Amino acid sequence: MSNPGYFKAGDRIQLTDPKGKLYSFTITPGKEWHTHKGWITHDDLIGLPEGSVVSTTAGLKFTAFIPLLADYVLSMPRGATIVYPKDAAMIVGVADIYPGARVLEAGVGSGALTLSLLRAVGPEGSVHSVERRQDFADNATANITNYFGSAPQNWRLDVGSVQEQEFSNTFDRVILDMLAPWECVEIAAKVLRPGGVFLAYVATTTQLSATAEALKEDGHFTEPESSETIVRGWHHEGLAVRPQQRMIGHTRLLIQSRRMAPGVDVLARRRRPAKGAYGVAEE
Repeated sequence: MSNPGYFKAGDRIQLTDPKGKLYSFTITPGKEWHTHKGWITHDDLIGLPEGSVVSTTAGLKFTAFIPLLADYVLSMPRGATIVYPKDAAMIVGVADIYPGARVLEAGVGSGALTLSLLRAVGPEGSVHSVERRQDFADNATANITNYFGSAPQNWRLDVGSVQEQEFSNTFDRVILDMLAPWECVEIAAKVLRPGGVFLAYVATTTQLSATAEALKEDGHFTEPESSETIVRGWHHEGLAVRPQQRMIGHTRLLIQSRRMAPGVDVLARRRRPAKGAYGVAEE
């Protein structure tokens, strides 16, 4: 029986030295973890509570915790650029990924977003991922299996184009992380249930604009909304409290919309268009 808060064999452990440098490995009975100043025996870690301070045989000290999901994502092997934790958190929140949800994900990359989706849907939900490249799919499978200990039973990964897939069921959410998500608006409309959420994760404003116009032209989705997330850390030491000079700025843009009921026309949003938004009429 597991005892939360205490290390056991098979756990992934994260050690942090006084300089803030992170080290991570899996606790395996009988093994040793070596540094330039001594080593730590894995057996000595089993049974210790998280937050313990452990020392190598030469006296080098580390703080020991089980890594957070964000820590694992930033340190795992990657082929494609990962979805940063700040964006993954926004996607789970904005798309309302709930326990029991059925999610279609296109564009797996290194598996960073897939990990967040699998944790959000829980054992009662499911994630169906589609990835074009076999090498990305293999890397994502290794990362996800390493994190959970085995391949999740509620996760399916297909290699190929999402437009070429045949889906026997509908989905509650469609999440796209790809070069041309506007090409998948039609298939998203077919597989999403009424009220389902479409969300695309794009890098440029050109992609954002193309996706927004495709959603509007399709006629099955509400007026799309878009955003980006910027995270700025703060320095605090005594009375010296100020924003840090470095920050996680622009990574990607999010655009989301909801599936309308079948046969219902989308209500056009009444607003004055920005000057020059749709070109200049010839006189």
